[in-house]
Amino acid sequence: MRKEVRNKQVLFRDFVTGFPKESDMVLSTGTIRLKVPEGSKAVLVKNLYLSCDPYMRIRMAKNKDDDEFTSFMPGSPVIGFGVAKVLNSRHPDFKEDDLVWGMTGWEEFTLISEPETLFKIKYTDVPLSYYTSILGMPGLTAYVGFYEICAPKKGEYVFVSAASGAVGQLVGQFAKLMGCYVVGSAGSSEKVDLLKSKFGFNDAFNYKEEPDLNAALKRYFPEGIDIYFENVGGLMLDAVLANMRLHGRIAVCGMISQYNLEKPEGVHNLHYVVTKRIQMEGFQVFNYYSLYPQFLEVARQYIKEGKIVYVEDIVEGLESAPAALVGLFTGHNVGKQVVAVSHE
Repeated sequence: MRKEVRNKQVLFRDFVTGFPKESDMVLSTGTIRLKVPEGSKAVLVKNLYLSCDPYMRIRMAKNKDDDEFTSFMPGSPVIGFGVAKVLNSRHPDFKEDDLVWGMTGWEEFTLISEPETLFKIKYTDVPLSYYTSILGMPGLTAYVGFYEICAPKKGEYVFVSAASGAVGQLVGQFAKLMGCYVVGSAGSSEKVDLLKSKFGFNDAFNYKEEPDLNAALKRYFPEGIDIYFENVGGLMLDAVLANMRLHGRIAVCGMISQYNLEKPEGVHNLHYVVTKRIQMEGFQVFNYYSLYPQFLEVARQYIKEGKIVYVEDIVEGLESAPAALVGLFTGHNVGKQVVAVSHE
């Protein structure tokens, strides 16, 4: 029988209103037996990398039972995407030493009772952290949102908000590879420089320095916007609607500006959806998991050929995880926020 070991964890303290704080999570140490109980089809994993993602804020609120995102359980570990190594398995599809990515706990070791949701890692010639980012959920989100929802055509005008984030930086590069004209918005001059110099955006601006977003978009898109990849919501969405072209497409991926508001901001320019015949569609990446093998081959080839690059912001240790997650909502991160739990 395998012995019990200490298991460092990040526990969710209680439901959150307003901006999340580090104190909404608490570091704790429990114990765990490194063996899957008999009679189950679970796998036991050692977590290597954890992903910090804006949607996690939704799970920190007290949600209704029928909401798409179930709430985190107070007193239990925070749950999110991660990369892990299988230590013990009673599931026929997984064996010891397999590397996987998918939903796991914010702790050193996790017993995953429904491993069918895990993806086996096929290629290890890239950093394993990439499976929390460019080759994981954010990468597939960018791929699906841009190619499937937006149906881009060469020469179109594309705007990406939160463009230096985990998803936005890829959408912009996919758009450039299609031959589109791409502008991104971000929240600091450092991020704006990154968009233009590293990710190859045609132009970019700091939305915090633009008192009139409508005027800013008219300046960057005098001909209007064909495609908007929506990550922020609120005032930016309102301004974009006024600047869309006829038959424009909007992929609604997220609305980070609204997650911490007790009363979400209203959108006033929705009439343009009618007059400009705009297609506006929200999506959840897990409805498109069947496209993951196709996406993986495309993205891996682009990486090998140097056609896309990626920036990660990696912090070390579980104790750094609460600050890393909270920092997403003040723009503290530069690129995809990842927590390295173990390098084994």
